[in-house]
Amino acid sequence: MDGVSDVADILTVYAEAPPLVAARLARMRALIHAAADATGTQPLTETLKWGQPAFLPAKKAGTTLRLGWTAPGTCTLFVHCQTDLVDRYRSRFPGAFSYERARAVHLPASAPFDEAAFQQIAAMALTYHRDKGRR
Repeated sequence: MDGVSDVADILTVYAEAPPLVAARLARMRALIHAAADATGTQPLTETLKWGQPAFLPAKKAGTTLRLGWTAPGTCTLFVHCQTDLVDRYRSRFPGAFSYERARAVHLPASAPFDEAAFQQIAAMALTYHRDKGRR
């Protein structure tokens, strides 16, 4: 599903996740909102894209973030694959996460993770277009 979604549809996606995954996705969601607050990219539009929770920053400041998961319990943050964001994440946080080509950051659902680094990578995506001239 693409476009603006009903809140109930979004909540259903979280509710259908396994408990550990749902808890991790909720934490990731909170960190994305904290990043939006810190960068002035609120309000975020929350919707479903390809059946997954997605976060669109205000005023075209950045690029969409999307959350997903795979069995047996890996949570994923997706970014637009035509950006250089994942390369920048790898460079800045080489050991913090597992990276997939130019599109995704993976973290386990049940193990601790670097929340400060995660909030920073979310902020980098939410300000991607706004900060392009500064890079």
